[in-house]
Amino acid sequence: MTKQRKDKYQCPLEVTMEIIGGKYKGVIIGHLIGKTLRYNELQKLICHATPKMLIQQLKELEADGIIKRKLYPVVPPKTEYSLTERGKTLINAIIELNKWGINYLAEENIPCAYNGNID
Repeated sequence: MTKQRKDKYQCPLEVTMEIIGGKYKGVIIGHLIGKTLRYNELQKLICHATPKMLIQQLKELEADGIIKRKLYPVVPPKTEYSLTERGKTLINAIIELNKWGINYLAEENIPCAYNGNID
């Protein structure tokens, strides 16, 4: 189920940024490239996000059809997240944004805890 959007936008980038522009949404998408991750795995990877914020961002991405959530009926509950087909169409854009960030950090001599690429 896709989240309800405005009736009209001034430009396509406006809706794109509305969908992936949350503080952790791009990071979530990046971590899900080629993987299915459980909630606690995402929480460890995105340790600066509060549980409330992470859950909110995951719900919004799910509502927009970017990720899918699979809930297993076990105790304790097991929840897995992965990219949908629509979400997979963002992979190249997320990879390019990651490369831009790597270059920016290098140019500004800013350390980063994550040393890898997402592609």
